[in-house]
Amino acid sequence: MSKPEKTVSTNELNERARQLLKTLVECYIRDGQPVGSRTLSRSSDLDLSPATIRNVMADLEELGLVMAPHTSAGRIPTPQGYRIFIDSLLTVQNLGDAEVERLRRQLNMEGSVPEMLDRVSKLLSGVTHMAGLVTVPRREQCRLRHVEFLKLSEDRVLAIFVVNESEVRNYVVHTGRAYTATELEQAGNYFNAQYTGKNLDEARAGVLQAMREAKEAVNALMQAAMEAAELAISQETQRGDYKLAGQTNLMTFPEFSDLAALRQLFEAFNEKQDLLHLLDQCVRSGGVQIFIGEESGYKVLGGCSLITSTYQVEGKPLGVLGVIGPTRMAYERVIPIVDVTAKLLGAALNPRQ
Repeated sequence: MSKPEKTVSTNELNERARQLLKTLVECYIRDGQPVGSRTLSRSSDLDLSPATIRNVMADLEELGLVMAPHTSAGRIPTPQGYRIFIDSLLTVQNLGDAEVERLRRQLNMEGSVPEMLDRVSKLLSGVTHMAGLVTVPRREQCRLRHVEFLKLSEDRVLAIFVVNESEVRNYVVHTGRAYTATELEQAGNYFNAQYTGKNLDEARAGVLQAMREAKEAVNALMQAAMEAAELAISQETQRGDYKLAGQTNLMTFPEFSDLAALRQLFEAFNEKQDLLHLLDQCVRSGGVQIFIGEESGYKVLGGCSLITSTYQVEGKPLGVLGVIGPTRMAYERVIPIVDVTAKLLGAALNPRQ
């Protein structure tokens, strides 16, 4: 998990400070209001005077773990306070068997991969009432199933690539001259014989090698077909995307009442580039990842927390799924939902690869 540059260890806090910080974060997550010493006294099960609690709060504030918003007498956790809470004080609620089975039924892991990913993002959004997302499987793990070339006009050919079971990608290629339907069929047969069943990186490497070794020997059609395949596969291996659902749920949280900031967040969702870069880091790191506020490295996510978990096939990470919401979220509940959903998605995809 990412950490802010300046960190505070729980070793720097005595048991009383840890308990009060834990109570403050839990109260703030539950109520959404700054937490005062009287509330802490009632909720912490510690026999401490209000004056003692105020002194501890002053110490926590000096460490950068809590802050007093505006002129409020109460305090709220900072991103560093949340980080200490999540790493050292949080008790995650494991999902019961009935809850896991309910998730499995709601996911209904049937149909094409894109349909399944749509359901996953919508489920995460619906269960958490925040924004749910899932990345499209990484292209190096996608298997080439079929290639076909169809004539569109005198010098344009439609290159059709089927990957995995039924995902179809189409590319229009300018060939420079006209080819007959028979010639295009022969080109397709060649690629299907050579590259069916290979992942896209392997297929691309094979095409490039064939172009280098046989450039003088192959006819103009096969050269054009190879170039078309290289272009299409190159675009596929570089492609990154994700399915996002429920972003409008964020508008219901008071933390996102700043419309200008919310607009910037929605623009980041639409542009995708920065968020995809962050999600790719999560794929490489593996497991559950949690970014609080600007720990992500992106200012636009400053008021958000992102919880992700990788989904895998045959032990290899294909992508991540997760939830984006306010930093004031029920982490003990959202973390296991994200983790279990990732395992369910990986299990559903295993026989498809």
